[in-house]
Amino acid sequence: MESTLQNPATVAARTTPKATTIGYWIVTALFCLQMSFTAYAQLRLPEVAQAFTHLGFPDYFRVELSWAKLLGVVLMLAPVPARLKEWAYAGFGINIASALIAHLAVGDGPEAWGFAVATGVLWGLSYFFWRRLQATPTSA
Repeated sequence: MESTLQNPATVAARTTPKATTIGYWIVTALFCLQMSFTAYAQLRLPEVAQAFTHLGFPDYFRVELSWAKLLGVVLMLAPVPARLKEWAYAGFGINIASALIAHLAVGDGPEAWGFAVATGVLWGLSYFFWRRLQATPTSA
């Protein structure tokens, strides 16, 4: 009897570079929009400033984090060397994990940390597609 399960290597090989590129840009655009919105909210909305106080962070950290997010968004969208994109992905990963830990540490519910989880999913998908694009031969 022949197995009906597909070999993951053959499934991955069937994904075209064009489909990977489209997937990358859709997920990355959504992720960058979310990061840009949170940076804006951290700089301009008093409720978000209060949330940072609730989490125990100093006010200057909120401002630093916002500018770091905006820099990361630029690096994600601009044609920069791969090493800079890796650093941007690493910074966002640390930021998202830290946000989740901070909310859980103060006992916040899913209404507070759910946004970090959803953003983390977009971050992971964007990184996955980006790595797939990096592995795709450029001559194809």
